[in-house]
Amino acid sequence: MASGSDRNPIIIGGLPSQVPDFDPEETQEWLDSLDAAVDERGRERARYLMLRLIERAREKRVAVPEMRSTDYVNTIPTRAEPFFPGNEEIERKILNATRWNAAVMVSRAQRPGIGVGGHIATFASSASLYDVGFNHFFRGKDEGDGGDQVFFQGHASPGIYARAYMLDRLSEQNLDAFRQEKSKAPYGLSSYPHPRLMPDFWEFPTVSMGLGPIGAIYQARMNRYMHARGIADTSKSHVWAFLGDGEMDEPESLGQLTIAAREGLDNLTFVVNCNLQRLDGPVRGNGKVIQELESVFRGAGWNVIKLIWDRTWDPLLAQDRDGILVNKMNTTPDGQFQTYATESGAYIRDHFFGDDQRLRAMVEGMTDDQVLHLGRGGHDHRKIYAAFKAAVEHTGQPTVILAKTVKGWTLGPNFEGRNATHQMKKLTVDDLKRFRDRLHLPIADKDLESGAPPYYHPGRDSEEIQYMHDRRKGLGGYVPTRVVRAQPLPLPDDKTYASVKKGSGQQSIATTMAFVRLLKDLMRDKEIGKRFVLIAPDEYRTFGMDSFFPSAKIYNPLGQQYESVDRELLLAYKESPTGQMLHDGISEAGCTASLIAAGSAYATHGEPLIPVYVFYSMFGFQRTGDQFWQMADQLARGFVLGATAGRTTLTGEGLQHADGHSQLLASTNPGCVAYDPAFGFEIAHIVKDGLRRMYGPDSEDVFYYLTVYNEPIQHPAEPENVDVEGILKGVHRFSEGTSGSIPAQILASGVAVPWAVEAQRILAEEWNVRADVWSATSWNELRREAVEVERHNLLHPEEEQRVPYVTRKFSGAEGPFVAVSDWMRSVPDQIARWVPGPYQSLGADGFGFADTRGAARRFFHIDAQSVVLAVLTELAKQGKVDRSALKQAIDRYQLLDVASADPGAAGGDA
Repeated sequence: MASGSDRNPIIIGGLPSQVPDFDPEETQEWLDSLDAAVDERGRERARYLMLRLIERAREKRVAVPEMRSTDYVNTIPTRAEPFFPGNEEIERKILNATRWNAAVMVSRAQRPGIGVGGHIATFASSASLYDVGFNHFFRGKDEGDGGDQVFFQGHASPGIYARAYMLDRLSEQNLDAFRQEKSKAPYGLSSYPHPRLMPDFWEFPTVSMGLGPIGAIYQARMNRYMHARGIADTSKSHVWAFLGDGEMDEPESLGQLTIAAREGLDNLTFVVNCNLQRLDGPVRGNGKVIQELESVFRGAGWNVIKLIWDRTWDPLLAQDRDGILVNKMNTTPDGQFQTYATESGAYIRDHFFGDDQRLRAMVEGMTDDQVLHLGRGGHDHRKIYAAFKAAVEHTGQPTVILAKTVKGWTLGPNFEGRNATHQMKKLTVDDLKRFRDRLHLPIADKDLESGAPPYYHPGRDSEEIQYMHDRRKGLGGYVPTRVVRAQPLPLPDDKTYASVKKGSGQQSIATTMAFVRLLKDLMRDKEIGKRFVLIAPDEYRTFGMDSFFPSAKIYNPLGQQYESVDRELLLAYKESPTGQMLHDGISEAGCTASLIAAGSAYATHGEPLIPVYVFYSMFGFQRTGDQFWQMADQLARGFVLGATAGRTTLTGEGLQHADGHSQLLASTNPGCVAYDPAFGFEIAHIVKDGLRRMYGPDSEDVFYYLTVYNEPIQHPAEPENVDVEGILKGVHRFSEGTSGSIPAQILASGVAVPWAVEAQRILAEEWNVRADVWSATSWNELRREAVEVERHNLLHPEEEQRVPYVTRKFSGAEGPFVAVSDWMRSVPDQIARWVPGPYQSLGADGFGFADTRGAARRFFHIDAQSVVLAVLTELAKQGKVDRSALKQAIDRYQLLDVASADPGAAGGDA
C-alpha cells in the first residue's frame, strides 16, 4: 500500500500563479516549442505531446492539474495490455452456456400460471465482466479468510444463478423455482441478492439502487479498519462493486466517493456497466455518461480506467494519425451510439464513418458485417482482463472501470439496445433460435418449438466444467458464498451493568448519558471491549461521548498530522491509525454503511464486531430507512441509538429535529428489535439481552434500536425483584398506586414515564384515583408477540388458544388504561386491541415546533395534567367519576392555555 503522504496530498495540483518566473528565457523556449509544434504538425500532434508530458510528469511525481476528462478511447493502450492467462475459447463456451441458462430461467419463470418474471438484459450486457472476474480475480473463502467481497448488480442475479448451476451449486429444480421462494421451497431462488432469503449464497443485498456503491466503499474501509486494529487480516481482500451507469444517478452512488480517495482505498474497485440505458431509455441521450462519470471520479481522486472499444477497433485506431476517428468518438452522443447498436452495418458505415472521406477510407476494406461487429470493450475478455489487472495492481487510490456494453447483448435484434429491453422477459421461439445460433449451442429446433425451452449443461466431465472448477479452486472457492465462522463471544458478567443499575442518585441525567456510562463499562471488558465500533455523524460531543476521544481515539489511517487545538484539554480530539471510533462526518448514510459493514463482519470475516451507532433519532429511520432494511437483509447485528428522541424533548431545535415517529418506522422492519426505555436499569437489561441474542451461543440475525433522550431526569435504582421478563418483553409495572380508591392504569414509555408518575400523584391527592404506572419499554415487541400469537391461533384452531403477553400482563389490572408517550398516538395504539379494558392513548401527533418542553407537551396534551384529564375522562365514561370533574380539571390546570404550563427542564441540546 502506498504511503500516507503519497495517498493524501494536501495540494493536488494547479498553476502557481503567485510564484515569480525565475527563468523567463527558459519559459519562453518551452512556449516557443509548443507554438512550433502547433504550426508545423498541427493541433492534434501538439495535443498528443502535451498529454505525454503530463503523463511523464505524473510518473516523476510532479504535481500537475488532473485532467477531468480524456478521449473516448480505452485508457489502457493495446501495447500495454498484459498476457491473457486463460483459455479464451473455453471461457467463451462457458459464457455462452451461462448466457443461455440465465435467459431461459427468466423466460420459464414467465410461463403461464407462474408469471413472476425477471430481468435478462442487464446480465446479458455485463456477462463478460462477471466471467473474467469469476475466472481470474474473485477470491473465495476457502483459505480461511474473508476472500473478496463482491457486490453484484441486483438485476444481474439470473446470470449468477446460471453460473452456479453450471458448477452444480444449484439444480434445474432451483432454476425453475426462481422467484418462487415459498411455493417451491426449499428450492426457491430470491429475485435479487438477498442474504436473509439465501443466507448461504448471497453476501450483500444490492438491488435497492445506490446502496451497493456506498456499501462497497464502507466495506473496503471496514476491511482496513479491522486490519489496522488487529482484529482480522484483510490484506488480501479486495472489494468489487458491479454497478449500472443509470444507477450512478442515485445520490448514494456518488455521494461518498471522496472518503475512498481520502483514505487511499486501493482495495476497492467499482465496475460500472455502461450500457448507456436506464430502465426506460438512454442514460444521457444527448451527452456521454462515460465522460461525465470519468470527470466525477477523477475529480473525487479515483483512478479511472475506461474500457470502451473491443479489439476489432485496434487496427482502425492505429491508422488514426490525424485523430479524426477519435474526434468522431468524442463527439457522438450516447443516444446515437444506442441507435448504432440496433442498426445494420450499412447504416453505421453511412452515418458514423460516412461524413468524412478519411473515416470512410478506414472501413473501405471491411464488409458491412465486419462494420456491424465493431464492438464494445465490455464484451472483450482480453480487454476486461487488462482493466481488472490494472485495477487490482494500482496503489494509493480506489479504481473505477467504466465499461461500455450493449444492454441485451447477444439476445437478438428484438432485445439488443432497445429502450424497452429492461422490461422484456419472454423469448419467442424465433428469439430462442437466433439466440441459440448466436451462442453456437447444440440444442435442436424441436426442443424449442414445444414446451418450455431447455437448460443447457455441457456435462459434468466436460472440459468447460472442469475448467470452471479448476479456476475457482485456484482462487480459493466458490463465489458468491456466505459463511459464518464466528464463534460466540464471552459475554460480560453482571458486574459490568452494576453502576448503571444503581440509578443517578440526586443527579439528573438523560437516558443518553445513562447509555454512554454503560457503554464505557462495556468497552473496558477484556474479552469484548475491543470489538465495539463507535459510530456517530459528527455528534460525539452532542451525545456526551467526547470522553472516549483520549482512550478509544478516532480512526484515521493517516493518524493525526497536526496539533489539535484542544490538545491541552483532558478530552482532547485525538485521531489514530488504530482508533476505535468511526467519525464519518455529517453523513448519516455513510455512518449507516459503516454500521452495516461492522455489523456483518462476523460473517464477512469471521470476526464479530459490535457496532454502536448514535445519531439524532429524527435522522435515522426517516433519513436512512432504506439502509436499515439493507442492514436487516444483510443479517447485520449491532446497536442503533436514536438519541434526542421524542417530539418534545428537543424543542429548541424545532420541527426538523422533532422525532415522534421513528419507533413506528422501526416497527415496520422485521429485523429490528426496538425499545423506548425510561431509566438506566432498563437500558442495562435491554443491552445485556441484546448482546446475548446477537453474540451469544444461539445468536439471532437481529439488530437493536433504542430511543434515548436528552432531557435530564433522576434515575431510580433498580427495584428489588425487578421484572426483567417484563422489561424485555415490553412492559413492567414501575410504580404501584398506594392511595385513592378508584383504580386506573397508566402506560408510558421513555421520557413520558416521569409524567405518568406525576399524574399518578395528582390523581391520588386530588381525585381519589389509585393509578398504577407501567413502563412500556417496547410497544413494538408487545405487538409483534401478540400478532404471532394470533397467527398461531388462526392456523391451529384445534389446539388450546394462546393469549398474548400484553393481555396476560394486564389480566389482573382494573382499567381504564391510558397510554402516553412522546410519540404519535399510532405508537402506543399498536397494542390497543389486546389490552383487556377501555384504552385511550395520548400522543404528539402533528409537526413539531420550537418552544419550551412544557409548552410543547401542553400543546400536544401529553403532559402530566393532560394524563390526569385523560384518566378522569375514561373513568367518567364508566360512571366512576362525575363528568363535571372533567371541566374542573381543564380549568384547574389551564389545559387550554399553552403558556400556563411549567416550562420544565431547560434546554434543547443533548
